[in-house]
Formats: sequence, C-alpha cells, structure tokens
Amino acid sequence: MFTKILIANRGEIACRVIATAKKMGIATVAVYSDADKEARHVKLADEAVHIGAAPSRESYLLADKIIAACKQTGAQAVHPGYGFLSENEAFAKRCEDEGIAFIGPKAHSIAAMGDKIASKKLANEAKVSTIPGYNDAIAGPEQAVEIAKGIGYPVMIKASAGGGGKGLRVAFNDKEAFEGFASCQNEARNSFGDDRIFIEKFVQEPRHIEIQVLGDSHGNVIYLNERECSIQRRHQKVIEEAPSPFISDATRKAMGEQAVQLAKAVKYQSAGTVEFVVGKDQDFYFLEMNTRLQVEHPVTECITGLDLVELMIRVAAGEKLPLTQADVKRDGWAIECRINAEDPFRNFLPSTGRLVRFQPPEESMFQSDTSKKLGVRVDTGVYEGGEIPMYYDSMIAKLIVHGTDRDDAITKMRAALNGFVIRGISSNIPFQAALLAHPKFVTGDFNTGFIAENYGKGFAAEDVPHSDPLFLVALAAYMHRRYRARASGISGQLAGHEVKVGEEFVVVTLGAEGQNQHHDVAVTDFEMEGKLRSSAVAVGGKSYQISSTATLGQIRVQGQCNGMGFTAQVERGVGKNPLALRIAHNGTQIEALVLSQLGARLHQLMPFKAPPDLSRFLLSPMPGLLVDVAVQPGQKVQAGEKLAVIEAMKMENILFAAQDGVVGKIMAGKGESLAVDQVILEFQ
Repeated sequence: MFTKILIANRGEIACRVIATAKKMGIATVAVYSDADKEARHVKLADEAVHIGAAPSRESYLLADKIIAACKQTGAQAVHPGYGFLSENEAFAKRCEDEGIAFIGPKAHSIAAMGDKIASKKLANEAKVSTIPGYNDAIAGPEQAVEIAKGIGYPVMIKASAGGGGKGLRVAFNDKEAFEGFASCQNEARNSFGDDRIFIEKFVQEPRHIEIQVLGDSHGNVIYLNERECSIQRRHQKVIEEAPSPFISDATRKAMGEQAVQLAKAVKYQSAGTVEFVVGKDQDFYFLEMNTRLQVEHPVTECITGLDLVELMIRVAAGEKLPLTQADVKRDGWAIECRINAEDPFRNFLPSTGRLVRFQPPEESMFQSDTSKKLGVRVDTGVYEGGEIPMYYDSMIAKLIVHGTDRDDAITKMRAALNGFVIRGISSNIPFQAALLAHPKFVTGDFNTGFIAENYGKGFAAEDVPHSDPLFLVALAAYMHRRYRARASGISGQLAGHEVKVGEEFVVVTLGAEGQNQHHDVAVTDFEMEGKLRSSAVAVGGKSYQISSTATLGQIRVQGQCNGMGFTAQVERGVGKNPLALRIAHNGTQIEALVLSQLGARLHQLMPFKAPPDLSRFLLSPMPGLLVDVAVQPGQKVQAGEKLAVIEAMKMENILFAAQDGVVGKIMAGKGESLAVDQVILEFQ
C-alpha cells in the first residue's frame, strides 16, 4: 500500500480523497494555484505544493508541474479526482512511465473510452446499443449543418473531449447547428485543448441513467447499481439519486451486464461510469464512459455501503476487489443536491466573492465512514470566510441524504436544504427546494427536459408555492415577539416608558412595487421552560403552536409547529427594509414587517418609491471577465443583437440587446474584471 499520495485537484473532491487517505493512514499532498492558497484542501493535506497561476491551464492542467510535485514530495501515487487531468490519457501514461501509480484506469482504457468518437465505435464492436450519429471529427460549421440535416433534427453537437456540460449544444435547425458548432469548438479548445466535434441524434424525452463499475488488475469487474441523473440544467446535473425510480430490475441487470461487458473489453481497472440514455420504454443506448470518479459517487456509497475512493486506491495498489457481484447491496435511497455558487433569480449566473456565512446542516454520515447510514452528509471544499474564485466551476458543496425509501430521502433533503446557511454569495438552494417540492419530481415522472419544460423562462420566487404560506407569517410574528420580550428585559428603562411586549400585531408582507399584504396576528401563551420558548400564534383563522430553543440572532431556526419539526432561516435587517424580518422555508422567502396596529396604519400612508430606470444601461449581470465588446459608440443595434461576452467559472455568457437602440458611451474595456451590476455601456 502507498504511504503518500498526491491529489491533482482542488475543491470538494480533493477534500474527499484526503478524508479516505487519512482513514487508510496514507499521507497526502495537495497542489494549489494562486487563487487557492487559502483553500480548504490545502489546509487539510499533510503538505502542499504551489503549481502556478489562477487559470487552470496555468496550474491544474500542467502535467509537468504535477509530476514535479510528486517527485519533490516523494508521493508514490496520484489521485486525479474529476475534471482537469482525470481523463487525460497522456497524463496517465506519463505517470506510468515515471513510476508513479495513477489512481484510475490504465492509459489504454482512458484512450479507448475518454474519446467519445473512439468509445462509440468500440461500443458498437462490443455489441452495445448506441445512438445514431456521425462519429468522425467535423471540419467546420457548414459540414456540421449538412450532417445535422442528414441525421434529422434535433441533434446534439458535442466536443470529443468534452465533459461537465462544456462543449455541448442541442440544435433544432440549421442556424442553431451552425452557431452551436462554433461555440462548442471554442469552449472545447479553452477547456480541454482539443476542438474535435461530432454530432449525434438527440433522443427526445430521454432519461440519463448511469451504471457505476469497478474493475481490478486481476480481470474482475462488477457493477454497483445505477444512478438517476436526469434532473439537469444545460446538461449539468443538478440532483442525482440512487437507485432510479424509473427502471425495472430486469433493465437494471441488462444495463449493468452491458456496462461490465464494455469495461472488460478495455481491460478496465478502477472506478468508472458507463452512461446510458434511456427512452420512455426503457430502451437504452450507450452514451459515453467516464473513466474517473463521478461527482455523484456519494449516492452509490450510501446505498452500497462502499467507500469508492478506498477501492480505487486499493485497486491502484494491485489489490483484488474485496467483493463479487453477488455481494453488492442496494440499501435504502440516496439523493444528492449540487450546491452551486450561482444566482437562480438571475438566470443562474455565476456568483463569486467571499463566503460571509457558510453553515451546512449538521452531518450524521461522513465521507470516509460508510458504516453510518440514514442521515445527512456534506462534501465541500470551502469554509466560512473563504473566497469563491471565478476561475473554476461553480459547485461549492454537495448535500447528500440517505433515507429508508425515496419519500424519506426527499423529506430529509428538504429539511437539510432549509438548514443550509450561505451568505455573501448567491446559491441555488431555493431552486433545489423548488425541484424537490415539484409534484412530478415527487412522483418520479421526469426526464432530462424536466427543468427546461418547467422553468424554461427562468426561475422566480413565485415558482415555489408554499404548502402553508400563513406558517411563514406566524413564524415572523413568533420571532418578533421573542425580540420584544428580550428588549423588555433590558435594565435601566425609564419608569412608565418600558418596552411593552404586546399580543396584537399586524404582519405586513412586503410585495413588489408596494403591493403589500396585511395580516392581523395574535401571539399568546409565551412560556419559558429552560431554553424552550413556546407561543400560540393565531392568523387568518388558523392557529400555530410554535416552540424553539433557537437563540435570537442565529439564522437557522429549528423547532416544532403543531407537533411537527421544522427548520427555517430568519434574519433581521438584510432586505430592502432594515426593520423587516426575512423568513425562508422550503424554498419560499418573505420579507415581513411586524408592527403594532397604529404602526401598520401609518405604514399604509407611506408612498411607494419606484426604483430608477436602468434600461439605458447594459449592466454586468455577474462578476466576471469581459472578453469581448461587440459594438462601437454610435452603432445602431436591434433587439437580440450581441453586445458583449463575459466569462466566469469556465462558461461564456453572451449579453444581447433587450431592445432596439443606439450605442452611446462604452464604459468598460475588453479584458476588464467586472463586478455585478457594473455598467458596460450606455445607450443614447
């Protein structure tokens, strides 16, 4: 067994590998770029080596620097994680040549499977069913359009070396095929240094289901059930679960056996994933093989009780698999939500900056300890006070739950999301909460088009209907009463002018454009038993018995309401009105002023102040790098015309004109780092 391994990655996956290495008594070496010198993986490892500048092509993608770091520290093996060099055949070969064990498959397996064009040909030879398409690299956008017409729209345009949604577009007509080819080629060149593109038929109403396989150097290969990964946004997985609520035992077995057959055909050693697209009649087609550990591996760990990172390390050290196919378990149900640094209310644009608050829900399952079950696990590479850089992808944490069945797992996940506190940057937690509450998700009736169909026009706060909106009002009144009770106990108050707690309040929920709602609320029976405070709150003809031990000022509030447990987030002074309480629960958020009856009457007399008209300006919707300004001062533009391109978190975002106009002044130059809402240009 190795005594020291180097992790050629960053973020949560580097921290994940370190956890298992520590359990196995193996010393760890981290590598880091300029942007990551204070990162969590650097703090967790036994030693760390600086490998270059912030952009990944100047650090994490430099094989020479990583090999040199291995030699400098005496690391005998490299775990590449996912992304970066994890599926780079030249890097794996280089490690083998230098006598450094690559904790992953052999270079020949990566070569055969890592290239989507070669892997599809190989799958055909191995009698694995594949999707119709054009399997050779395409010369240019004109040829792409001709091929797309031949296959029949819709088609999928994909980078041969692609992954993680980069270098991938779906085209429904000639124009989209032409433009999509150019975009894919640029993204592929920047992300992978390989701009070969191919095209295949896009299967409609498809599900994305993948089989986890595991092989050793003694010719043994097994499959560890499947993962359902159909909930995707722009081909990036958002929620993954194991097992799938869709496929039958017979389909699971057939897919598993086909995945093993394919893995054996390339003498696969290590953990790998065979991805299938599954039609509505459970007909399945080989999509690609990921010759690495997947982001969503924890859901498989939950239901099988296996530590996949440990098994990868053991296989790389030449050990035999410790189990056979008959030993593979399927216990309970696991769900993973990817927590991303992006703003769902601004069309999911990346959100970078400092994590002012980062308080994940309490963990009861741990990365390297698969003996713990039926709880919550958080895999992350960040910490409170840390910086989210703009150079890498937007995922900051993975929230994983394990339940006895699917309904139990959904309930656990909703509670865990309610208790996940992130401030300083925006996160997609409200969107995750909305997905989990969607009736079609709850019944398991979805495919890869689910998000596009249900949130095609973007995501808004009103897309998350709360099952009991008056509970949020009651909770605002309960917390306000707690604040008043504390104020009434402050010493040195002027006689006759003490703070009166009161029982009758008006809760004003603040709406857009001054459309506020008034609720008469009565709060009684305020008890204090040790730390437990309990009140009966009457609002809108309903009664809520609320109790909690939460201290004032803490964001996460846990307690009981009418005998049922709840977790919510409560803050004062963070919204547009500094006196309002912000209450968030199950993805729904309200801002509420809790006033006396006189205060509420006076508040109604306040005029509504409309926000300034900013339509004359093009504002940067996110922090990022301005890579192109496509217009000149004085130029006439039409609605839909390209104005500028901003790059953040490895994705290009094109800004289009919302209406016809004439460009006035250009305020920001190409190559400039932009802040959110910074003015790029002004219209005349």
